[in-house]
Amino acid sequence: MWHFISEQISQSIGDDFICDDIREVKGGDTHQNYKISDGHKRFFIKLNGDDGLPYFDAETVGLNHLRDTQLFRVPNVICSGIIENTSYLVLEHIVLQHGDEQSWYQLGVQLAHMHQQHTQEMFGWQEDNFIGRTPQPNHWHKRWDVFFAEERIGFLLQLLAEKGECSVSIERAVDSVKQLLYGHHPIASMLHGDLWSGNVGFHQRTPVLFDPAFYFGDRETDIAMTELFSRFPPSFYDGYEATWPLNEGYAYRKQVYQLYHILNHALMFGSHYRDTATSMLMALDQ
Repeated sequence: MWHFISEQISQSIGDDFICDDIREVKGGDTHQNYKISDGHKRFFIKLNGDDGLPYFDAETVGLNHLRDTQLFRVPNVICSGIIENTSYLVLEHIVLQHGDEQSWYQLGVQLAHMHQQHTQEMFGWQEDNFIGRTPQPNHWHKRWDVFFAEERIGFLLQLLAEKGECSVSIERAVDSVKQLLYGHHPIASMLHGDLWSGNVGFHQRTPVLFDPAFYFGDRETDIAMTELFSRFPPSFYDGYEATWPLNEGYAYRKQVYQLYHILNHALMFGSHYRDTATSMLMALDQ
């Protein structure tokens, strides 16, 4: 397998590459990750089963759109495919470091600039993709409240119901989300879609983004995700606010935006997140 992948890399970069150093990279819940090298050139490899290529195709599209903004360092996609019942994605290897205060401030500034790139009148995306292992439907909608209630919350609740792990009325939950977001009319911003600390890094103080769940939606959803599991440093929010301040209603909407990611974790990891999601859903009716 590694010999075949080396050949594909060689064809893609137009130079000989034969990996002689293969090291597994721990972390991540969706794929097996490796760093490979020939002593001079290094690449980051993701592996999955033979049904995993759609994940990598969607990731490639998202990375390319983030790169096209020319706002962030984004790993280049080298090649992808299937060999021996294993799908693979080869990415540029970028050495990541922790960001200092100025680096995080710059990430906030640049994210706000990306959110300001208003190129769509509707919410969604031209194709469905994934958030982690979970399918993410992106059917176009004119109204944000309908899109988020149906394509995000309702869809994940239906997936949980199919596993016998949904204890709430899906229809009632969807209606509650629509009511909460009714009257909120954001522009359709280009979103990372899964913006937490594990999908952000810095290379020579330059912000690096990866593993997107790309679509066009309310910019507040990206910010809400940054506050969910491990809040970004204060300088990030200072940079964002200095560039494009959030509406005061964000604090009111933040919890329902975070609910999407809690539901996704309930699908992937089970009871603790399911209980948290149930409590958040019950709070919508109060």
